[in-house]
Amino acid sequence: MNVSTAPRSTEVSGRGSGVRIGVLVTALLVACFAFQLNASMLSPALKSIEDSLGASSAEVGMTQTAFFTSAALFSLFLPRLGDVLGRRRVLAGMLVLMAVGCVVAALSTSIPMLFAGRIIQGVSGPVVPLCLIMLRVEVKEPKKYGTLLGVITAVNGGIAGVDSLAGGYLADHHGFQSVFWAMAGVAALATVLVATLTPESKAAAASRMDWPGVALLVVSVGALLIALNEAGKLAAANWAMIAVLVVVAAAAFALFWRTENRSGQPLVATHHLRQRATWSLLLTTVLTMTGVFAVMNGLIPAFAQDAQAGLGMTAEQSAWWTLSPYALAGLAMGPLAGRLAATFGYGRILRLGLVGAVGSVVLMLLTMHSQSHVLLLVTSLLVGVTYAGVANIVLNGLGIVLSPSENPGFLPGLNAGAFNLGAGLSFAALYAVKTALTPSDPTAAGGYTAGMIAGVVILALAIASSFLIPKPTAAEATD
Repeated sequence: MNVSTAPRSTEVSGRGSGVRIGVLVTALLVACFAFQLNASMLSPALKSIEDSLGASSAEVGMTQTAFFTSAALFSLFLPRLGDVLGRRRVLAGMLVLMAVGCVVAALSTSIPMLFAGRIIQGVSGPVVPLCLIMLRVEVKEPKKYGTLLGVITAVNGGIAGVDSLAGGYLADHHGFQSVFWAMAGVAALATVLVATLTPESKAAAASRMDWPGVALLVVSVGALLIALNEAGKLAAANWAMIAVLVVVAAAAFALFWRTENRSGQPLVATHHLRQRATWSLLLTTVLTMTGVFAVMNGLIPAFAQDAQAGLGMTAEQSAWWTLSPYALAGLAMGPLAGRLAATFGYGRILRLGLVGAVGSVVLMLLTMHSQSHVLLLVTSLLVGVTYAGVANIVLNGLGIVLSPSENPGFLPGLNAGAFNLGAGLSFAALYAVKTALTPSDPTAAGGYTAGMIAGVVILALAIASSFLIPKPTAAEATD
């Protein structure tokens, strides 16, 4: 069947539109590539931005925080807006705004302008959940959906490190602006492919948005994220501001709960929030991210670069030995993990990944004092396989397959928020432990060890909470 440039609308509970799955997956993959470039391609260019704009590293870091906070907040409600207005329309609109944000950032002559560009780019936050929902509408067979889910979600862990390497090359040879122009080009291509090659779909029961609920939830989660980012500064943090933000977050959530009980078309029905399928998944996602994110994206690269307690690598060398193999392993394992989850059970494969992640981090702890580059590489690969390639894939998939049919966008959106919340908690908690237990001897690695042990303990709690997640029988093969 030829692909129509104006596919008909499809209800979640109905049959697919007949679009060629290969064409659909290609378009969705390019959309996910575009988002991932926004998330990771800029990291090697941060020093170039400092030098070009005459800014401090703290100011440049705030622009990164702005992007991830914006992405987390838009993830809370844009999947639901896709249920109401049409997912292709919302996804294409997000990609257009992503491209606009890239252009604004590329033309930046000051930190405030860059800040604005990154916030606009953050509208693209729920690209991956929306793509997975659109795929779910078209692919009903569990094993096939699991495999394709793994293909798409694996990109979210990094494009085999190529994104960071390309960002570093462009920044070194053509300035940081070239990185944003490259992002803009991919975003524009993704917009065209999504708008012309994907079918439209909506949720049958969704007729309008609950904007009061959206506002209150965004305020609640936003205040909590800002509080976590501030807490990550530890001794330099403004704890009075953190306390106020926590109170604001709690009050806004209480009002949100009350509003949702009274709304005819709630953003999140409170009976869904009470269901084990919702809170157990969100709890497991937060605990998993808290336990592992700062280990692989903070403690291990810092240990690799530490000239006294660690291996004394440069930033580029540490990326080659830790982050690139970690991302590559996750990318390779993702499709297999998705198929295994659909074949043997999402919960079983999730726990296998979490147990493997615990074992991999423990192995890091036991070998990091050997000062061996090869062992650091091997353990980074193992964490990439077990967490990025298995646990991360299955947690994303569970957000799709456990979401109720009348509101399929709500759980993927909340789960995306849980990923971001866990990432913020990870840096706040694990770095607090590292700082508190860092020995006076600068050649001792006790602080890194303590932070990683805290991560292992939290991952163990994630394993325990994963047993509470119900079995998504409709998404698992029966043969």
